[in-house]
Amino acid sequence: MSQAVDLFFYALVALVVIIDPAGTAVMFIGLTPQNTAAERASQARRACFIAFLVLAVFGLGGELLLLRLGISLAAMKVAGGILLFLTAADMVTAKGVLRATSEERAAMIRTHEDIAVFPLAIPFLAGPGAMTTMVVLHARAAGNPLAIGAIEVALALVLAGTLAALLLARQISRLLGVTGANVVGRVLGVLLAGLAAQLVLDGVRQAWGI
Repeated sequence: MSQAVDLFFYALVALVVIIDPAGTAVMFIGLTPQNTAAERASQARRACFIAFLVLAVFGLGGELLLLRLGISLAAMKVAGGILLFLTAADMVTAKGVLRATSEERAAMIRTHEDIAVFPLAIPFLAGPGAMTTMVVLHARAAGNPLAIGAIEVALALVLAGTLAALLLARQISRLLGVTGANVVGRVLGVLLAGLAAQLVLDGVRQAWGI
């Protein structure tokens, strides 16, 4: 039972940091300036549902897939840590959509009028970092049904919170402003960098049997 509780809170914090609901909401508004409120709500619901399916399935079957490909969990931890660190670096330096020019944003909107699948569900919500985290969490659960259930509940809660943030995106954008969004993104980026470093250290220890 204690393992399930520990994994629940770890998964909750890790996924909130990686997915960054507030930052995603700000980006969502930047990508959908021409959409109606009903269209944005529809895209947000579908994106969160798709992200849940992708992350849940990858978490449950990702380790088996890695074994079939001959990739050890230790290697996945190191690779995932590096990917998370790159994501964290982008967050700290505020690169990506928040730094895109109005012309670049307009081009993205013209090319992807319905952004529910790409880029909102994948890779904003269900990106490499979140996928790797789900695999690692399920490996820690070691087949314990309670622990696995706790991870899935944490995922559902984070994506439910993300959906709420997307539905309230305009209010969040006005509340935070550009400066507030950058501050939140940078703080979460620093925390994510710490998680990334820990993941790499865990992978190295596991590979070398330390």
